[in-house]
Amino acid sequence: MANAEEEPQQTHQTEDYLFKIVLIGDSAVGKSNLLARFARDEFYPNSKSTIGVEFQTQKMVINRKEVKAQIWDTAGQERFRAVTSAYYRGAVGALLVYDISRRLTFDSVGRWLNELHTHSDMNVVTILVGNKSDLKDGREVTTAEGKSLAEAQGLFFIETSALDSSNVAAAFQTVVKEIFNILSRKVMQSQELKVKDPDWMGNGKTVVLQADDANQQQPEAETQAKKGGCCSS
Repeated sequence: MANAEEEPQQTHQTEDYLFKIVLIGDSAVGKSNLLARFARDEFYPNSKSTIGVEFQTQKMVINRKEVKAQIWDTAGQERFRAVTSAYYRGAVGALLVYDISRRLTFDSVGRWLNELHTHSDMNVVTILVGNKSDLKDGREVTTAEGKSLAEAQGLFFIETSALDSSNVAAAFQTVVKEIFNILSRKVMQSQELKVKDPDWMGNGKTVVLQADDANQQQPEAETQAKKGGCCSS
C-alpha cells in the first residue's frame, strides 16, 4: 500500500536516479514521523503504529543530477515481519532508528542489522539514527554509546528529533549522498556504464550497489561517524 504519488515519467528520465531507502527499527521509535517531517514537514504527536508498508518519494538535486529517494516505512512489530523479504528487496540505503529514551530499542539494533543483512542481497548504505533527542530528561542511551556502536558496525550516526526537526533532513541526505557518491565512483570507472549496464541508471529502475563497493574507502561523515558506507557482513 503506497501513500505517495509517483511523478509522471519525464523526457529526461535517463538523467534521473532512483534509490530505494528503508526505515527499520522497533515499533514507536518515530520512523513514520521522521518520514513525515522529511517529506511533508509534518508531525503527528498521536500517530498510530504503521500497519503494512507505506512509502514516499522525495526529490533531491546532487551535483546537478536529479535523485529520487523512494523511502519505505513499515511496522516494527514482530507480527508484521512477514513483509520483510519484499520490503528489503532492492534497497540501497537504510535508516536504522532507535529511541534515545528507551534502551530496549537500542538493544535491538543488532537484530535489525542482522535482518537487513539476511534480506538484502547487496551492500546497503546505513545510518544509525538516535531519534527523540528532544527528550533530554528521559534519555537512556548516551550519544557516546550511539557513536560507539555506529563506529563498530561501520555505520553513519546522527541523533534526530522529528518533533523539532533537528537533523531530520541531514539523516536522509547523508544516506542519499553517500549512495550517489558510490555510484559516481562507478561511473568514473566506466564512462560507458549507461550503455553497458542500464540497470545502474535511471529509466525508473532502482540502483543496485555491487558487493565490491564495500571495500571502497568511505569519506568521514559530517554526522560524526568514524566511517560510513556499506554495512559490515
